[in-house]
Amino acid sequence: MKNFLFIVFISVSLNSQIINEKIIFQSANPFSFHDVITDLKSHEKQEVYGNLVIPFDSLNPNKKYPLVLGVAGSLGWKKHHYDYLTMYQELGFATFELNSFKSRNIESTVGKQTQVTTAAMIIDAYKALEILSNDPRILKDNISITGWSLGGAVTLFSGWLPLKNAINKELKFASHLAFYPPCFIEPENLDFTDSPIHILIGELDDWTPSDPCITFVDKIKNKVNIDVTVYKDSHHGFDREGGLEINETGYSFKDCTFKLTKNGYVLMNYFNVPMSNPFLQKIGFLFCTTRGVTIGGNVAARIKSFDFAKNFMIKTIQD
Repeated sequence: MKNFLFIVFISVSLNSQIINEKIIFQSANPFSFHDVITDLKSHEKQEVYGNLVIPFDSLNPNKKYPLVLGVAGSLGWKKHHYDYLTMYQELGFATFELNSFKSRNIESTVGKQTQVTTAAMIIDAYKALEILSNDPRILKDNISITGWSLGGAVTLFSGWLPLKNAINKELKFASHLAFYPPCFIEPENLDFTDSPIHILIGELDDWTPSDPCITFVDKIKNKVNIDVTVYKDSHHGFDREGGLEINETGYSFKDCTFKLTKNGYVLMNYFNVPMSNPFLQKIGFLFCTTRGVTIGGNVAARIKSFDFAKNFMIKTIQD
């Protein structure tokens, strides 16, 4: 699959010394990991865009920058996501806001997870990585990926080698920082990237529960550079501002455990039936999910998570 780069909008602010660019590239629309692993070339092509921000140093115009690629959750890009990107820019890092939803004319996938799948978004992330790695202003070996919820799934499973190698064997992300990802998907193949992976999750999360993340990390940490931080008394979206609220549409996965086969099939809970299309996934969810989840900020956890994210990126991608 060929990639195409079009810089369609460039804005340079002399006061803030920030360069903004909208970059369009070609991706695809697979439904499952299995589709990516076994038959990526046959899938529908998809034009995707993202916003690149570079904190330009006018005194060093040839400077190369580390970069953080961000992936939003099922509700799309929100203020707390941009707060992280701003923090990284202030550290002197470039950032890339991946827009998988808007590129497909989707606002949210809450309760409708088949509209834009994790598999498609992982393709988006790697196709963006290919473009960004060839940008002369970017340090190609210092590109990290971070994401929240659904974007956390993209961040976590973009490090799963059967999937990564099916997309691009040469390139890899320098680190992976996943906020409240779905850890209830257990891979049979435990081969992950050797880049650092870290999970941040709330103790009381009923959307993507924390216990499976602890189990997941314990299972693979002897061979993978991975760890998890659990924030006490915190729910899904603990790094948001504002109090708790109930999202009646969101699926609660607190009673789910899905197996991920070596060839990329996610199997129904208690059964060995692959959820290989939207209908079968809907059936599979019926066996273990309920509707209605809690989401909202925790002041202490928000402060800690921003501090952790800052230090994680400094440690893993700062030149």
